[in-house]
Amino acid sequence: MLVSVFRGKFALVLKLIFLAATSAILGLLAQHALAQGEFAIAIFLIFAILSINFVYLTSKSIPLKFFLPGLLFLLAFVVGPILYTLAMSGFQYQTGNILSKPEAIEQLIKTGVAQDPDQTIFDVTIGKNKAGEISILYLNTTTNVYAISTEKTRTIEPASGVKMNDFDVPSSSPNFTALTTDELGSLDASIPKLKFFYDGEYYLGLEGFQAASLYKQAIRYDEAKDQFVDLATGDIYKDNGRGNFANVNNKEQFLGSVGWRAPIWFEHYTKLFTEKRLRAPFISVFLWTISFAGLSVLTTFALGLLLALALNKAIRGRRIYRSILILPYAMPSVMSILIWGGMFDTEFGAINNLLGTHIAWFQNAAFARAAVILVNLWLGFPYFYLVASGALQAIPSELSEAAAIDGASPRQIFNKITLPLLLKILSPLLIASFAYNFNNFNLIYLLTGGGPIAQLDGDIAGGTDILISYTYKIAFNEGNSDLGLASAISVIIFLLVASISLYGLKKSKVLEDFA
Repeated sequence: MLVSVFRGKFALVLKLIFLAATSAILGLLAQHALAQGEFAIAIFLIFAILSINFVYLTSKSIPLKFFLPGLLFLLAFVVGPILYTLAMSGFQYQTGNILSKPEAIEQLIKTGVAQDPDQTIFDVTIGKNKAGEISILYLNTTTNVYAISTEKTRTIEPASGVKMNDFDVPSSSPNFTALTTDELGSLDASIPKLKFFYDGEYYLGLEGFQAASLYKQAIRYDEAKDQFVDLATGDIYKDNGRGNFANVNNKEQFLGSVGWRAPIWFEHYTKLFTEKRLRAPFISVFLWTISFAGLSVLTTFALGLLLALALNKAIRGRRIYRSILILPYAMPSVMSILIWGGMFDTEFGAINNLLGTHIAWFQNAAFARAAVILVNLWLGFPYFYLVASGALQAIPSELSEAAAIDGASPRQIFNKITLPLLLKILSPLLIASFAYNFNNFNLIYLLTGGGPIAQLDGDIAGGTDILISYTYKIAFNEGNSDLGLASAISVIIFLLVASISLYGLKKSKVLEDFA
């Protein structure tokens, strides 16, 4: 009965409804993506709509009906981010170079203004003139003249017709009507963009709803020549090809603090190996990352295997011991790391109190690295205990028995039979564990924050930073985040982990079993 529900006309109707709903949702998302200028996302969503309807409305490829959802998610959340990271690694993409070029030019024009020397401020009322244009009504206290200014004109208003509010600010006149509170609320977002004519040189810029200051444009953009001119000094600023307008007479002098994302191709990669300020910490962090990942796999596997061997024999209370051993694996890792962080505290930590020492664990690179390895051992050994226990059960006992009959000692049986077979079985898991620890961001970030670090010397990399935490600091540094350089390091991390993993799989010959 249940099987018949998923067949025939009823099943076809359900499928059509599901496809229609899915297509409608994806189509709506594609429309929003196009409206936001995210063309790559829109193209992918349109491709997904066409693929889903083609695969599930035809019988051209039966296997794709099962693989298509996974393939789409793979493209969206694996291939897409990798390609985007690769693309961004070739851009000048850092603090001050976040916007697109048109947006940067708009920002430079907007901020390239100077207030009048007297820093004049007028009390104003925002409203509309008789033509319905947005205007301001104000009193020039220097000349005692009332005026109405729009974006392009300024007209004198007779004092006899101007009415004042309770704060002695002109609020209305025969040619001017103040905006209501609701109308002012709708203007809130555009207030910084509004400019009102004052004279040939200055304009009035709003400072909220009730005041305006005199400004003049300090720079001028020449669209035909794609350059800015400093109106005070006459200096010319041109596109330097790296995301900034630079002074033609001084290439190191940029116009303002706003730039744009500009392609610099492989410069980030070459910087990592040619500039000492980047090369030295990068190499140091890379070596520690390899050491950390290798030691983490070695220690957790060794302890897990040792406990698995010990509990592989029938002993009293074995179930209780097994339950206790997997407790660190059952607890949330965040909680465990934070607890360990408190235990390593210099003044009040349990470890120093138990040992009778006063070690500043997180102030010395050697001690901090030892603490990181120890905490990771605590977090990781239950996993290898579980998989090693299962793997030991899969090894035929006849092999050990035959070796013992032939006179092999327990150590020889372990070295020649048990361990090689375990490594054969667990090689993919060991490689996966290495890749995980190579990018074990949570442990480093929560336990040491990558420290100790000499911030006063301008260092970014700390004594326990691994490549992923070092990349995070570069990408989200409060002083100067460099997303382009961080993307380049991310690409290198991806290539390293992929290469090491593929090499490990090849040497272990695991993939040959699936050929």
